Amino acid sequence: MAQKIIMDKTNQQFDHVIGICREVFIKKMKDYGTAWRILRPKSVTDQIYIKAQRIRSIEEKGVSMIEEDSRSEFIGIINYCAMALIQLELGTSEEELPADITEQKYRDNLVKAKNLMMAKNHDYGEAWRQMRISSYTDLILMKIKRTKQIEDNLGITIVSEGIDANYLDIINYAVFALIKIEFENNYEA
Repeated sequence: MAQKIIMDKTNQQFDHVIGICREVFIKKMKDYGTAWRILRPKSVTDQIYIKAQRIRSIEEKGVSMIEEDSRSEFIGIINYCAMALIQLELGTSEEELPADITEQKYRDNLVKAKNLMMAKNHDYGEAWRQMRISSYTDLILMKIKRTKQIEDNLGITIVSEGIDANYLDIINYAVFALIKIEFENNYEA
């Protein structure tokens, strides 16, 4: 019974965090449209890398020189991963993707990430709650390196999961960090 209560809490916190991310995604889409559709998947991976590397830099230095904090960067990571998953599905394009289709694809990919998280969370028993935010940052950076290697291998793997699985894991690590920031006021690395 206690495990179910904790899993329900995680479910609600995940939805809350994704609601924040979706709101940012939709506002930026209103400002910029879907200009990101021109990006090749490798370029999106590099954007995710830049955000994760900045988080690590802030964690190590303890201070940032520009206004956006780690919280904003984790939101950006989640949203870029959603874009990357859409790009993997649809390919690059100079054409705008209609807002309603974009929002639906965004939601669909975040549902996939959530379902994966809930399944893993069941098996791992909420172990992520005992981790430090800096560990999520490192895991995100590792997943990006794996993704880059798979991209360099033209998407071919021998025994490993594909690029999409790495993006889904990155989303979930960033969600865990945001849950800690949002609900535990934990900016501690």
